[in-house]
Order: sequence, then structure tokens, then C-alpha cells
Amino acid sequence: MLTLTDAARKELEGFFADREKATVRIYLAPGGCSGPRLALALDEAGENDTRIEQGGFAFCINNELLQQVKSVSIDANYLGFLVTPEVPLPSSGGSACGGCCGGCGSHQ
Repeated sequence: MLTLTDAARKELEGFFADREKATVRIYLAPGGCSGPRLALALDEAGENDTRIEQGGFAFCINNELLQQVKSVSIDANYLGFLVTPEVPLPSSGGSACGGCCGGCGSHQ
């Protein structure tokens, strides 16, 4: 249901090193040209959420979103956290290269 890599666990440990641990929400964020994406935020679990303990951290995700994506993998690299669903999210058909609105600076 949830995979937390060592890199992501270490990033979370660093983030919470000088503050109280809080629940980390996995949520659906708008993704511009590429469509929606999964992201992380601090938030308490609600009645429509599944709560998951992993690597010493508490995560929550909306039940309907969890049914849609089946499971989630959380990794980290120099760009930040990478939250990858088992079942890919629907795409808007665009790309992140500026094809739809030139948002990445590739103008013709």
C-alpha cells in the first residue's frame, strides 16, 4: 500500500529533526500541462482517509484516491520528494516541455 525508500525516510527525519512529527498527507495536486500528480503536505487524517504507519512516520490518503492508485511509492532526490502511484493518474495529454502554454520557456 505504501513504500517509503531510505532516501525519503532520511529526508523526513531531517525535516522533523527540530520539530514534532506530524501526519503526512498524500494528496492529488494539479499538474499543469502534464495533468494531476501526487504530492505531500502536513495534515491530520480525517474520517474519509486511510492512515498508514511506515518507517516511523504516519501518512494519510483519501480512501477514494487510494482505491484509484492502489499503492504509492515515496522516494526523494535532489529535486524533492517523488510520489509515484502504482496505477498512473490520468494525463491531460500535454507535456512538461511547454507544448501547451510555453510555461517552460520553449517558445517557437
